[in-house]
Amino acid sequence: MIVVVGIGADGMSGLGAGARAELAGATLIYGAPRQLDLLDDTVGAQRRSWPSPLLPALEQLDPGGDGDVHVVASGDPLLHGIGATLIRRFGADAVRVLPQVSSVTLACARMGWSVQDTEVISLVTAPVHTAVRRGGRAVVLSRDGNSPVTLAALLADTGRGDSELAVLEQLGGPGERRRVASARDWADGAMGDIDDLNVVAVHYLPDDRRYQVLPDEAFAHDGQITKQGIRAVTLAALGPRPGERLWDVGSGSGSIAVEWCRSGAACTAVAFERSEQRRARIAANVVAFGVNVEVRGPAPAGFDGAAEPSVIFVGGGITEPGLLDACFDRLPAGGRLVANVVTAESEAAVIDRHSTLGGQLRRFQHYRGEPIGGFTGFRPAYPVTQWAVVKP
Repeated sequence: MIVVVGIGADGMSGLGAGARAELAGATLIYGAPRQLDLLDDTVGAQRRSWPSPLLPALEQLDPGGDGDVHVVASGDPLLHGIGATLIRRFGADAVRVLPQVSSVTLACARMGWSVQDTEVISLVTAPVHTAVRRGGRAVVLSRDGNSPVTLAALLADTGRGDSELAVLEQLGGPGERRRVASARDWADGAMGDIDDLNVVAVHYLPDDRRYQVLPDEAFAHDGQITKQGIRAVTLAALGPRPGERLWDVGSGSGSIAVEWCRSGAACTAVAFERSEQRRARIAANVVAFGVNVEVRGPAPAGFDGAAEPSVIFVGGGITEPGLLDACFDRLPAGGRLVANVVTAESEAAVIDRHSTLGGQLRRFQHYRGEPIGGFTGFRPAYPVTQWAVVKP
C-alpha cells in the first residue's frame, strides 16, 4: 500500500493523530524537499527526495511489497497533487490518502468566498495565459514567485487591469501573508518580492462572461474569420466533448479553436496557419480568452510532432493536394472531421470525398438586413457548404 500524507505549511503541528502515527511508523518517506523539511524528530524514517523528472521514479515504488510506502505531499494530495498521479498509475485500491486542508480551501476562507463557486486553476505545469478569464473568481495555484506578476501583466494587457488580485503566501504557516491590489498595480512590480509558496485569489474585472458563440468583433482578425452564425452551426457539427483535442486547419483568426476550448472542460486545440501575421493574431486571441491552443505553421507539414487530434476542422486550404488525405489519416478511429467551404473548387473536393467516404453534406445561407434607402432589404452572405464525417 502507498500511503500519501498531506502536510501544510504549519508542518507537523497541523497533522491529526492518524497522519502522525503513519509517519512515525514509516521506514521510508518520499516527497519534495519542502515537505520533507517539515517533518520533525518524531519521524525517524529515511527521507528520499523526488528526482526530476518525477514520473520515471514512480516506477520504483512497490505498493505490493513488504510494508507500506509513504509519501508526503502539500495540502490535499488529490487537488492537482501527486495523489491523483499515484492512483492513475497503481489504482485506487493500492493508494490511501490522508489529506490536509488544501491551499484552495484556505484561500477561500481568507477571502470569504464559497469554495463551490470558485474556479481552481493550476499553473504548476500549464502556461500562465490559461489563467486569464473574462470574469468570475478563481484561486490560481502558482508555479513560483513570478507567477502572480506574470498573470497580472497578462490581465492588464488584455483589458483586465482592474481585476483584484490577492496574493496569499505561506498559507496556514507562521509566515502567512496576504496582499491585495489591482492587476495593474501588481504588473508594475510595486508590491515587492513574492514567496515561491503562494496562491492567487483573483476577482476578474470587468465581468463580461458570455456562454454563447462570441460576436466577430470579440476577436482580433483581418476578415479571415468564420462568422458568428456559421461558427455556431460549426460547433454543433464538431460536437466538443470534455478533454477532446481539436485540430483547426487553416485557422485564420483561431476563432473556431477558441470557441472549441471555451465550450467544455479541458478541451484543447492545435491551430495550423500558413500566414505568420495570422499566427500572431491567433496567439493574441488565445491569450485574451485564456484557452489552451498550440499555434503551429501550415498544414500538413505542421502535423508532425503535434499531439493527436480527437476532431479535425478544415476551414482553409482544402484544395491543396493531399491535405484532406493527411487530415483523415491523422484521425483516430471514431474521430470526427468537419470541413467548411465557400468556393466551387473546394466544394467539388468535399463532394468528391463525400461520395467515397460518406458523412453529411449541409449548405448554409445567411442573410443580413441592411438599409435600402428608407427601407430594409436582406443582403446574402456567401453560402457555406459543410461536410461532416466520422472515421470508421
